[in-house]
Amino acid sequence: MTTLAALGFGYCARHLVALHPAAFSGVVGTARTAEKARAMPAGIAGFVFDGKSLSPDLAEALRRTDVLLVSAPPDDGGDPVLRAAGAALEAGGLSQVVYLTTLGVYGDHGGAWVDEATPPRPQSARLLRRLEAEAAWFDFGARRGIPVAVLRLAGIYGPGRNALAQLAAGEARAILKPGQVFNRIHVEDIASTILAVVARGFGGVLNVTDDAPAASCDPILHAAALLGRPAPELVPFAEAAKTMSPMALSFWDNNKRVSNARLKGELGVVLQHPTYREGLAALRAAGEGARAL
Repeated sequence: MTTLAALGFGYCARHLVALHPAAFSGVVGTARTAEKARAMPAGIAGFVFDGKSLSPDLAEALRRTDVLLVSAPPDDGGDPVLRAAGAALEAGGLSQVVYLTTLGVYGDHGGAWVDEATPPRPQSARLLRRLEAEAAWFDFGARRGIPVAVLRLAGIYGPGRNALAQLAAGEARAILKPGQVFNRIHVEDIASTILAVVARGFGGVLNVTDDAPAASCDPILHAAALLGRPAPELVPFAEAAKTMSPMALSFWDNNKRVSNARLKGELGVVLQHPTYREGLAALRAAGEGARAL
């Protein structure tokens, strides 16, 4: 039997457990507040973890953990999980670490293809911290003699977080920047990837992304068609950029096509939603975007 600890218990971890309830014999999840820890789904042992201190109860739970899923981002002091919980994890029986990070660490490649062999070139302090955290987890795995899988995720979408929902809420913006493309990944395919990683004891870097890098506006336009409503007006990037935050602007600075050949070849993952078209169609069939009708 395998126990999972998800630090923290966010969108990906929540869907992993909901979609595959029998995958783990026990699940520990963390939240930043006591209120959110108490609101964990049934069957999840909830603990408070703020990245600064570790309660004795959580430390004991981590010592009994087999698989660690980390999605907490690094801060100026490094990776908060290693900083606060490293000693407890070193003393336990951990057999696998899965660290969720971002494709953003590759930086800008002018729309060219990249893969796991492409040297990262982070273009912001935030992304440099991500790369440093990846290295810190690999060092941890080397000391313990256990595999560490660094999953570099594309833009995540799924239930409640998709172009259909954005249109229904009146929040969709179809921004056009000619030549700019992004990769995406459905949360169900992230869950399948995590299970494949654990089953194979995979260690190393893995791009978790779909088959079809596409313009930012394409899923919005496709979602409008699925809902049978007029396509929203295209907004030139130069105009949209005037109201963007520095973090959003840095996102638009990166233009690349990311290969998922290792995901499908070495891990044998079969994507349920190989492009945003299949993903949005499945979400529409499940009722997403109904308020827009």
